[in-house]
Amino acid sequence: MPSVIRAEDLTRSFGKLTAVDRLNLEVQRGEIFGLVGPDGAGKTTTLRLLCGLLDPTSGSVTVDGHNVRVEIEFIKDRIGYMPQKSGLYVDLTVRENMDFYADLFGISGNERTALMARLLKMTRMEPFQDRPAGKLSGGMKQKLSLMCALLHRPEVLFLDEPTNGVDPVSRRDFWAILYQLVKEGVTVVVTTAYLDEAERCNRVGLMHQGRLIRCDSPGALRQQFTEPCFQVQVPDLKRARDFLQKSEGVLSVEPAGAVLHLFLYPDRTSAASLERSLEQAGFGPAEFKQVTPSLEDIFIASISKVTRATGNTHRG
Repeated sequence: MPSVIRAEDLTRSFGKLTAVDRLNLEVQRGEIFGLVGPDGAGKTTTLRLLCGLLDPTSGSVTVDGHNVRVEIEFIKDRIGYMPQKSGLYVDLTVRENMDFYADLFGISGNERTALMARLLKMTRMEPFQDRPAGKLSGGMKQKLSLMCALLHRPEVLFLDEPTNGVDPVSRRDFWAILYQLVKEGVTVVVTTAYLDEAERCNRVGLMHQGRLIRCDSPGALRQQFTEPCFQVQVPDLKRARDFLQKSEGVLSVEPAGAVLHLFLYPDRTSAASLERSLEQAGFGPAEFKQVTPSLEDIFIASISKVTRATGNTHRG
């Protein structure tokens, strides 16, 4: 499948802070690609670089073979961008907001009428088209923002944490819309801090301190991680976690509900050895069970590996 987006050694610095650090990335046509990471990981800066809203300090981006930095006028007609902060006019109705953006894109006549009707139906916003944007729920506002970004029929859609703060039902509806768009040939690049949403993407890039530390499908990311994951049941989770974090051969250990999820280096320790250590230290009874890690587990363990390898915990 051909790549529609390519970033090569993409870097963006703000003074002494390197927000995006030598990022290399390809997004294939017709896929949902997720950039995942905590606040401050560099997701928003990366997205703004990919769609030409920021110039890189160094490196390059191409969209459909065209350099974003020098051919932005050509590219902007082919991409849609939905920022975290809504660009809606709260005093205007749903339809009036759409009319405003259609005017900006130069869409008129029968094309405007047909496209707006289709988008309202796809998002199930037809009953609310006369409601002021300021009186919409969070999920409805996101749907309206998406419709406005789609009015010029973009080939590539960039979405910056589109479901942040949105209720679970609206999040589900929003992703159903994205799947429909992909079926119609749109390529979607989405940033999110929700690891459960990352599971819905075709491929995922895990970002940490401005760097892309892993990139593949969610299933492949789990299979490629060589260190085993164990569920640990123990009476005192907090004290047991503190003890395990200092134990030889432990990569990471984090709470997961009423248990701990622990990754270990199998050439340096074993579950049986750690179980005995916990009980000898008075933290037992302890029970270790190997489990399939979630994407969140993989992300946390990947950050631990990078931190141990570089010896850095902060970006300057």
